[in-house]
Amino acid sequence: MKVRFLGTGTSTGVPQIGCKCDVCSSTDPRDRRLRTSVRIEIDGKVLIIDCSPDFREQMLSQPFKKIDGILLTHEHYDHVGGIDDLRPFSIFGEVDLYMEEWLENALRERLPYCFAEYRYSGVPNLAVRRISAGEDFQIGTIMVTPIRVMHYKLPILGFRIRNFAYLTDIKTMEETELKKLEGVDTLVVSALRKTEHISHQTLDQALEMIGRIKPKRAYLTHMSHEIGLHAKVEEELPPNVLLAYDGLEISV
Repeated sequence: MKVRFLGTGTSTGVPQIGCKCDVCSSTDPRDRRLRTSVRIEIDGKVLIIDCSPDFREQMLSQPFKKIDGILLTHEHYDHVGGIDDLRPFSIFGEVDLYMEEWLENALRERLPYCFAEYRYSGVPNLAVRRISAGEDFQIGTIMVTPIRVMHYKLPILGFRIRNFAYLTDIKTMEETELKKLEGVDTLVVSALRKTEHISHQTLDQALEMIGRIKPKRAYLTHMSHEIGLHAKVEEELPPNVLLAYDGLEISV
């Protein structure tokens, strides 16, 4: 499995418009973060987790080939704002969107022209594949386990694919869901900043969760400019924990 981080930033991206802090002014390319998403290649298939408003820019450097599934975590714009940019990929046929029913309803209301029974030429050719938190689902030979996490009061999904797990926008998680992550080799988890936030884990809270799950290695994502400079923060982390950055590709 190859995992490429398409974006590792929070909803405003980094640099944040109008900000002159050290991170937003940094010349280190690792401090420049598009909205959060990953691209996964496994068993000859391409999966994307979340379709951010930066999707077009993120995909320009990637091979133009069929996307076999887009796994959506929740309805917030920084995770679904690029759905219209799936139009070019319709040349390969339907693009399957895997999502919960409530998210499907939200997207049908927000983007009715993408889901209309009779769609005009040029809109993305989308197919909804409904999933639920308590049931594994399969894409070809690939088994995916949804993980229920809470984004403050909003229930959203993380995903486990074999020995890889991806949890974004997480604040809390029940013990039953934590058990679904036992034996994970590589964990990606969000860590917004160092100070407390109502709906996101802090850096310390993310490290505590990593300590409970005990993956061989972990990568932090969905970081705001308040996390600090990449080079400095990475020096503070345990040896098996790294800050992800845009364009980073790992093998699992």
